[in-house]
Amino acid sequence: MKGKRGVFQNPLWFTKDFSLANFKTAFQALDFAHSFFNSLLVTVGSVLLITIISAAAAYAISRVKGPFSSIIYYICAGTMLIPFQSIMVPLLSLFGKVNFLNRTSLIIMNTGLSVSLSIILYYGAFQGVSKSLDEAAALDGAYPLKTFAYVIFPAVSPMTGTVIILNSMKIWNDYLLPSLVVNKNGMYTIPLKMYSFFGETNSEWQLALAGLVLSMIPIIVLFLLLQKQVMTSVTEGAIK
Repeated sequence: MKGKRGVFQNPLWFTKDFSLANFKTAFQALDFAHSFFNSLLVTVGSVLLITIISAAAAYAISRVKGPFSSIIYYICAGTMLIPFQSIMVPLLSLFGKVNFLNRTSLIIMNTGLSVSLSIILYYGAFQGVSKSLDEAAALDGAYPLKTFAYVIFPAVSPMTGTVIILNSMKIWNDYLLPSLVVNKNGMYTIPLKMYSFFGETNSEWQLALAGLVLSMIPIIVLFLLLQKQVMTSVTEGAIK
C-alpha cells in the first residue's frame, strides 16, 4: 500500500496515500498465476509423498517391535541434526550427473529432507493408538495395509493436519533448494520470482512486500482449514 519512499520514511505506520497499485504491479511482475501453480505443484506433491511415506513408516516402526525398528527410529532422529548445507553439494552433484534437475527432483529432495521429522511425529501419534484396534481389525479379516488405511491412519488425523501444515509452510516458503535445483524460468516458484525485485543497483521493497502478502494467502487459508486438527494435536500432546 506504500510507495517506495513510504516504506522507509514511516515503516511502522499506515500511509496517507492508500493504494492497491503495488499489489497489482507485484501480481503482474511475479507472473503470479504461473508461479503460484509451480509452488502449488511442488508443495502438494512433496507434502503428499511425505505424508504417505512417513505415516506408513511410522506405523511399521510402532507396531513391529525389535532392534531394527529402534535403529530406524534413531536414524530418523539423527538425520534431523544434519544441516542441509552440509549435503547439498553431493546431492546436487548426484542429481546433476543424471541430468535430473527440475520440479520432479525438487519434489523428491523435499520429501527426503522432510520425512524424518514427520516419521517421528507420526510415531508418537501411533504410540497413543491402542493396539486393540489392530487386533479387532485382524479378527474381522482385515490385512495390515487395510487396517492401517481404514482404521489406524484416520485415528491420527490431528497429527496429519500438523504434518501437512509444518511441511507446507517449509516447502512453500523455501528459497535455497529451488534456487539450486530449478534452472528454467518457466518452473520458478514464488520465492524465486520474488528475487526479481532485487537488482544490483535497485530494490523494489514496496513490490517485494506486496508480493510477500500475496504469497502468504494460500498458507493462511490452509491453516484456517486445518486449525481444528492442529489444535487437537497440540492438546493431545500436552495431555500426554
